Amino acid sequence: MQQVRPKFSLISLILRKFAHQLITQMRIKYLILSIMLSLSATWNVTAQDETLLNFGVLTRFDYQREYIDGSPLRENSGFKGKNLSIYFNGDLTPRLSYFYRQRLNRAHKDESFFDATDFLYLTYKPTDHWYFSAGKQTVSIGGYEYDLAPIDIYFISEFSNNIDCYQLGASVSFLFNDRNDELVFQFCQSPFRNIAEKEDTYSYNLLWSGAYKWFKPLWSVNFVEYAQGKFMNYIALGNMFSVGGASFFVDVMNRSMLRDPSLFLDFTVVGKFMYDICDHVSVFAKASHDHNKINSSGDPSVMPGTSITRAGGGFEFFPLKQNKDLRIHAVFCKTFGSNGNPNGALVDKQTYANIGLSWRMNLLSFRKKQKV
Repeated sequence: MQQVRPKFSLISLILRKFAHQLITQMRIKYLILSIMLSLSATWNVTAQDETLLNFGVLTRFDYQREYIDGSPLRENSGFKGKNLSIYFNGDLTPRLSYFYRQRLNRAHKDESFFDATDFLYLTYKPTDHWYFSAGKQTVSIGGYEYDLAPIDIYFISEFSNNIDCYQLGASVSFLFNDRNDELVFQFCQSPFRNIAEKEDTYSYNLLWSGAYKWFKPLWSVNFVEYAQGKFMNYIALGNMFSVGGASFFVDVMNRSMLRDPSLFLDFTVVGKFMYDICDHVSVFAKASHDHNKINSSGDPSVMPGTSITRAGGGFEFFPLKQNKDLRIHAVFCKTFGSNGNPNGALVDKQTYANIGLSWRMNLLSFRKKQKV
């Protein structure tokens, strides 16, 4: 009996300590839960309807084949990770919001982490008609092809392939006509600052966007510094038309040297027709033509001697009911003509086929509820 008692006392001591720790942890958890519920109740009473945080992931991977005059281009064929991005956006106050999007699939040794940042800006809204934004944002150039998010790009024109559209800058927006129209003036870094090898080059942009019953314009006038003290002028007219389940856009862009204005010597035209067969299936046909016959260097996006056309089509399938976050696509296009850029994206007698899967995942969302 003398040998059993110590063992029993030791077991009892262990059990008492375990019970004490368990009760203490439960009290702490209860206290934390009570504080959170109290804060939540206070918050709901005093706060306005705001989105504190949206966090999500965008991703896409494809299988593609590319041929030049019938010969396979192995380095651009096979499985490809096209997009992996994270984003955060929300309201810091009722008048101040933020947006951040980072592409994780851009990890080149000659790029910094900030080079792969698409968006990182604040927007201040003193009224319902005036917005002020500053940070890294899209260069405000008109046209619907140019306006595509990277995850939605299948095949694009030579111009859109060669412009670095995310730059640091500031903008002022004015909304009018019951907020159906918006004018944006933007001062930002030049999209050709890396080509010019000058950080101190800029772009001055004026953009108009509108939303009407069947017509949505996206027009701009731009003065872009392509080299130190040398400017190009863009007139970019994006026009979207919608009737029932069908829609199409026509983008027309004229580019000229500011010192020597010209009309339709350097231009890009893009057209795309889209039709929703049902909630799950959409088909499209698209064509673009880039042309530059200006007898002087200057346009880094479409070089002199270029006259090249790309045409193709495809379909999109959305498996989820009333939800287009998950998408399967298949596309095909051919390219023909001459490209004045020996390293250009579009090549004569180029054939391109692609099938892929993309999805948008909204992983986390915090909101302030309306005052009660």
